[in-house]
Amino acid sequence: MKVIAFNGSPHKNGTTHRGIMIMAEELERGGISTELVWVGNREIRGCAGCGRCRELNACVFDDDPVNQSRSKVNESDGIILGSPVYYGGIAGTFKCFLDRLFFPGINLKFKAGAAVTALRRSGGTMVFHQLNNYLNLAQAIITPGFYWGVIHGNNAEEVIRDEEGMLLMRTMGRNMAWLLKTLDAGKNTLPCPTEEKRVWTNFIR
Repeated sequence: MKVIAFNGSPHKNGTTHRGIMIMAEELERGGISTELVWVGNREIRGCAGCGRCRELNACVFDDDPVNQSRSKVNESDGIILGSPVYYGGIAGTFKCFLDRLFFPGINLKFKAGAAVTALRRSGGTMVFHQLNNYLNLAQAIITPGFYWGVIHGNNAEEVIRDEEGMLLMRTMGRNMAWLLKTLDAGKNTLPCPTEEKRVWTNFIR
């Protein structure tokens, strides 16, 4: 089994990377590989709202990592989304990436998902919930933890001193490994729920 992890920070080896790698180490111990994709340093435009992705099953803009990443996600068994906190929100480049990655629909239904948020001081729970919105709407099964998936530190060395945060990352890594194996075992014994045709309701009459 394989998990794809996206680092949405512009810093390659910063606090977000450290949190993801703590989880990845636990996944590896559980026999699950992790591929880390660094997108926070790329130039990624926002969604233009053109709707062409619904027809193409891919974004019409093909000059950045979005479409290639869709293939990686669709082939994976789980996903980790990691972002620093910028003004109480997801880092801008990563937000553009996620909007375009998830909008056309992505193959995450009943796969394992997890969110990691790194910051110096405040705003972590808001970004954690924003990241989980993507996972929830894609019908991924969100990995449980004993607290919100937020770690604190101003750099990769400082974040290690957040002992509770490091424990949380290790716990989420182990929980995700267990969840992936449970989902895999369940596929052979219990069919997925039936799905009704999607209904779109607008509220302006």
